[in-house]
Amino acid sequence: MRIDIVTIFPEFFSVLDVSLLGKARQSGLIDVAVHDLRDHTHDRHRTVDDTPYGGGAGMVMKPEPWGEAIDSILGDGGDAETETTVVFPSPAGELFTQATARELATARHLVFGCGRYEGIDQRVFEHTATRARVRLLSLGDYVLNGGEVATMAMIEAITRLVPGMVGNPESLVEESHEEGLLEYPSYTKPASWRGLEVPPVLLSGNHAAIAAWRYEQRVERTRRVRPELLPPPALD
Repeated sequence: MRIDIVTIFPEFFSVLDVSLLGKARQSGLIDVAVHDLRDHTHDRHRTVDDTPYGGGAGMVMKPEPWGEAIDSILGDGGDAETETTVVFPSPAGELFTQATARELATARHLVFGCGRYEGIDQRVFEHTATRARVRLLSLGDYVLNGGEVATMAMIEAITRLVPGMVGNPESLVEESHEEGLLEYPSYTKPASWRGLEVPPVLLSGNHAAIAAWRYEQRVERTRRVRPELLPPPALD
């Protein structure tokens, strides 16, 4: 998988060199390139923003540097690049979910555009959509200072689903949000700690009973913490 990131803070993504992501880059499983949006400006102040048409608070990111940055990544082709998806993190976008992560994990090429200030000129999205798939995605119902944090979260959620990324792929099967449920509680040694005991079923060696207990725990935790994820019959 190839990932390109456009940002005015390229140093933010130094974290990509650590942990599983760093190992995946070193092995060639994932190819990541970070691009400084300001490299596509042509004034001495390297300006990437301007006042919004129609008035209002804040500044809006200009279309010219974004257009050049995306051109440099996608090339000169005029037809839609069906193998490329361009993601713009945005509080105005659709909700990024585990299903979204699974979908994007199958892409060969992802581009992330990290907005700042009051956002990016709308024409950038519209023009980019003539050349690639465009997704505006939101982590949740809150606003961040910019797209960098959201991009990093999305990259981690997506890439860990790429085959070969996680050492034991079975660990991905029963995680939170798989099958619409949250993950069951986990325990390890010792069996007794500060007066708290591991549930006896986990010590029984009865794998069918353990599987049933874990499923019940997933449903109960989801009902208690995120009931909106459950279909109506499961709430009864």
